[in-house]
Order: sequence, then structure tokens, then C-alpha cells
Amino acid sequence: MRKPERFRLFLDYFTTNFPEPKTELVYSNPYELIVAVVLSAQCTDKRVNQIMPALLEQFPTPAHLAAASAEEIFPFIRSVSYPNNKAKHLAGLGRLLVQEFGGEVPSTIEELQRLPGVGRKTANVLVSVIYNQPAMAVDTHVFRVSHRLGLVPRTATTPLAVEKELVRYIPQELVPKAHHWLILHGRYICVARQPKCSICPLKSWCKYYTDVVAKQALTPDKKPVKRAVRPKSFGEGTT
Repeated sequence: MRKPERFRLFLDYFTTNFPEPKTELVYSNPYELIVAVVLSAQCTDKRVNQIMPALLEQFPTPAHLAAASAEEIFPFIRSVSYPNNKAKHLAGLGRLLVQEFGGEVPSTIEELQRLPGVGRKTANVLVSVIYNQPAMAVDTHVFRVSHRLGLVPRTATTPLAVEKELVRYIPQELVPKAHHWLILHGRYICVARQPKCSICPLKSWCKYYTDVVAKQALTPDKKPVKRAVRPKSFGEGTT
């Protein structure tokens, strides 16, 4: 199957069945979202949503965050991954938002990447969700699912390479939605260790299902020989 056909099938399914996907992070304004996204690096959205209310009660605005030290922020985020680093990032992020951007979350990827803890992936999430720009944030779910479905070649071994390949074939107006489609599909069906192929609605054209799962079913005594492509780097602030 040619790549344009795979993208057509992918887009047809999700635009029909999940036309309005949303981030699972809970937020009410851009400041809350940028804090949540920074905290969500290598951490679950569920955990971030659990700690955000108390954090925002203490630091409800960029000015409050700017006035805080990493040591003051740490107790509120101790249950997330890499809390020491993220406390430092949030303290620096608050100060830069106030000093350089008037307390407003900037709207460009270049400006966002100046903020502590904000790499290209986080910046893409923010401009996509807040400003509906055609930016594709590539996390581990997007990376894994796009390879398994055959949307990107095995030679796309970095998040940036995957990002470029996806935005090349997905219409601009659908890029923000496609980001969520890939994440949610990877989070609940095309999971890393034991993908739920038996209930996957995409398996009829999925490259991983055809090349690995179906062949394994025909020869159950043999283990799959095709390994998943792993990214060389995700390059966000906490790693």
C-alpha cells in the first residue's frame, strides 16, 4: 500500500469517528496549559491533573510563579517525574514569562523554546492546542504509532524526522487534531508493550499488524523478528 493511501485511511477513520479530539490535560488558560505540559514530560496526564489544582491555588498566575523559588514549588509537584528539574524549570519559566513576555504565553515556537523546560515538542503542543497552528508534537506515542501504521519510514529515527513526514502528508487544518488522534490511539490501543491489535479498527491496513502480528499468528512458535523503531532522542528539558 502506498503512503498517500495509508494517510487517507487514517484521516478518514478519525475524522469520521473522532472529529473533535481534545488534550486530556485539564486547563482553563494558556498559562495553566504551559505549566501542565512542562509537568507532563515523561509523566501521565492523569498524575498532572491530580496535582494541578493545589499548584495553581498557590501559584495562580505567571507573576506568582515568577516570585517563587524552585524549593517553594517542589512540594506541590513532588509526585511527578523529575520533580527537582521541573521545579527549577517552572521557577525560571515564570520569571521569563513576566520579564520578557509581559506575563503572556508567547505564540511562536521560537519564542516558546526560550522558556525553561520547553523543547520543540512542548512548543508544538502549545501552539497547536492554544493557537490552533498546524504544528505536530511528536512524543513517544506519536512516534510509535506513526511507525507501526506505516505512515513514516523506518529511516525516520528522530522526532523531528517523524514530524516533518507527518506534516508533509496531513492537511494543515487537520494537523492539530492528528496530533491528538495519534497520542490517544497510542495511549489506549496501540500501546508500547502489548498493542491491542484484536480491537484495533486500523489493523486491516496497519503495517505492523501485517508484517508482525499476522505472520506470528501463522507461525506461533517463532517470535517476531521485526523490532520497533526507537527514537534517537526526544530532547525535552527534563532529559
